[in-house]
Amino acid sequence: MPANKHVRQAYFFESSQMPANKHVRQADLMPIKIFHLWCIILYMKIELEEVIELGYPLKIINWIEQNDRMADLLSRGDALTTHPMEQGFEAEVIRLNDEENGSYVLKVWSKASKPDVRFQFRLLSALNERGLSVSKPIGWGINSNEDTVLLTSYDGTSVNQLDDRKMKEIANLLSQLHLLDVVELSHLQLPKFDFVDYFYPGISGHLDLHEVLIHLVGMTNINQDRMIHGDFHLGNLVEENERYTVIDWTNGQLGDSRYDFAWSLILKKIYIPERYADLFRSAYLSAIPIPQEELELYEAIAILRWILLNRNGHTPKGPNTLQKVKHLIQSNSLLQGMGFHDLQ
Repeated sequence: MPANKHVRQAYFFESSQMPANKHVRQADLMPIKIFHLWCIILYMKIELEEVIELGYPLKIINWIEQNDRMADLLSRGDALTTHPMEQGFEAEVIRLNDEENGSYVLKVWSKASKPDVRFQFRLLSALNERGLSVSKPIGWGINSNEDTVLLTSYDGTSVNQLDDRKMKEIANLLSQLHLLDVVELSHLQLPKFDFVDYFYPGISGHLDLHEVLIHLVGMTNINQDRMIHGDFHLGNLVEENERYTVIDWTNGQLGDSRYDFAWSLILKKIYIPERYADLFRSAYLSAIPIPQEELELYEAIAILRWILLNRNGHTPKGPNTLQKVKHLIQSNSLLQGMGFHDLQ
């Protein structure tokens, strides 16, 4: 843990400042004693956590499915060290390092989230076999707390700096997924969900959004005939040595690729400079053309999803975020003039 040495330094520094005068009142020493007791307890807690972290107990996980790499990792035992990573909404994410064999990512879901980790493991395996840039699955199983876990390759850090080449490559990742022949994935029994219920949970409680969404969905044919990611944004991409990898396949399913693209595009229009969003748009449409009227419809549907998520407190916001969303609404002929109360 990164804070260990700082806690220890604080403890020993404070110990060296203990008054040497034996006539100092005990009451004066009480705050220092309490601080020392706290440090000792924290120190013991950290030492215990280190014992756990320095050799994450992969052996005590009940691995349901695994590939050949798992046997080697299990034999490495205490050679694995751990490092905390940015956490998701529903899962704890840990990086496991092996000096000889590189790094891995262990994702631990709580029992409450109930993800289909078995499907994710098999989907990643199938996508890897077909050359898509996704993490390599090592194994999935259940830990001693009955939480489901997934172990994959470690494929780099978050995408931060953007440039023209990078945006084109990211667009190509999505178009390659959408062009995949789903017949080749039939053995996975790809899930298919009700579009509104899945991507807009609880929208019936927001009458202004619900009425517009139902109207817009009625204007199109939702074609759930392509493999989609469901949440293709920069936070679900990592990079290492100029290679980009798509992560977090919790929402992977049979769906409408037009919506999958529109959702990704709207997020880019909101959160990154317009120039890069336009590059992403052009690169994708050069591979999979979508008529402008059709794309505008799906963008409108995607904007409604952002507004719903924002009302539920699930969207990051910067100083200009709401202004950008308002601009997108007014620029879309299907949403112009609609005054959603939370965007006034």
